[in-house]
Amino acid sequence: MRGAKFQTYVDLPHYPYKAGYRKKSVFIGSCFTENVGNRMLALKYPVDINPFGILYNPSSVAKALQELLDAKKYGGNELFQHNDIWHSFMHHGRFSSVDQEEVLEQINTRIAYSSHWLREAGFLFLTFGTSWIYRFSETGEVVANCHKVPASKFVRERLSVKEIVDVYTDLLPRLWEQNPGIKIVFTVSPIRHWKDGAIENQRSKAALILAIDELVKRFPEKCYYFPSYEIVMDELRDYRFYAEDMLHLTDVAVDHIWSVFEESLIDGESRKTALKIQKVVNAMHHRPLNKRSQEFAVFLNKFLKMTEELETEYSYLNLKLEKEYFIRHLEELNENGR
Repeated sequence: MRGAKFQTYVDLPHYPYKAGYRKKSVFIGSCFTENVGNRMLALKYPVDINPFGILYNPSSVAKALQELLDAKKYGGNELFQHNDIWHSFMHHGRFSSVDQEEVLEQINTRIAYSSHWLREAGFLFLTFGTSWIYRFSETGEVVANCHKVPASKFVRERLSVKEIVDVYTDLLPRLWEQNPGIKIVFTVSPIRHWKDGAIENQRSKAALILAIDELVKRFPEKCYYFPSYEIVMDELRDYRFYAEDMLHLTDVAVDHIWSVFEESLIDGESRKTALKIQKVVNAMHHRPLNKRSQEFAVFLNKFLKMTEELETEYSYLNLKLEKEYFIRHLEELNENGR
């Protein structure tokens, strides 16, 4: 007989559909979205991650989705200049630049690419971080990123459960008109927004959880919930799983959530394939002591062969980068050996 339990476990919903290598996925939302999405990207899954950069609130996520569905094209009048840098209130600072045309080019190229990807995707993963929003006082527009514009220029509000539900009840059918088969998995970021204070952070997260619950009930065949927030709160209830700021998660915590996500939402064939791909990816990042040695040549040939076998067995994989890496270093070895 086992002794006392020293950890609580979160019961996971049943997911009748699984993501994998054969289906494109889109990740939009908070930095937690990037944690999981980048795990899939590193394993060569077909994913598109945050085409607007990190987004925290459901209103901005909804607007981003609408702009992708519309294949929106930004013009110069939709940017603003602050401290000599051009920004978009809908985009992360990674799109900002001193050159207005460069900003527009980056934004419009990304929207065009992601708009097409969304129409072909099998899964859309949406992560909400906070129900607090900021409206730009001059226009009433909800901004995704304040870009260090003074706080006095914004009005801060908290979205209600009804406001969130109403927006997505209207938006999701528009998405399914363009992509009838896409499944949506909502999650709430486990990272606390401590600047709101402990109480307000909990109220904010509660609004997100209740809104998602209502959406899943309204669209039970196409919407699902992954309990990342609950996994951290109940399975990882210890500060050793937090970074130095006591708010963000350590790699160990992200590893745990990823393992649960992978087991629950990725098909078995893809999980087995990922183990093989991980070996190839690790090999590409291997740094030999002697790049001119015969041992390194054997190593490169071994993994080039493995890469080619994976391409043959799984025609839908894109291992072009890895294959070129092994071939390039083998050619360099041959040239040096002449």
